[in-house]
Amino acid sequence: MHELRIAEDLAAIVLEEAKNGGLSKVSDVNITFGQMIQIVPDIFRFAFREAVSGTAAEEAEINIEITPVKMRCAACGNDFIVNDNKFECRSCGSTDLEIIQGKELFIKSIEGE
Repeated sequence: MHELRIAEDLAAIVLEEAKNGGLSKVSDVNITFGQMIQIVPDIFRFAFREAVSGTAAEEAEINIEITPVKMRCAACGNDFIVNDNKFECRSCGSTDLEIIQGKELFIKSIEGE
């Protein structure tokens, strides 16, 4: 359950940035996870809530965006979104692929007052 560790790390970043930005209350936290991170949103939300309990972010709305896995074929140069865990080029069938999207993990924005 890596969601707990990720939630703790992101909570620390959110609280530090809120402090640096002069926010007394965090209302929204917008987070992007690549599909390859394999986060379970409900578990992450629960873990994040626990990590920020009693802080300026305890009532923050957690908004999660999951970006799909996008690959580039080294053989033919085709870019494609992976569906059904099929890591194979749709154009030529090659499995010599590069991940160009889907491993992201970042805080897009923190909102508050």
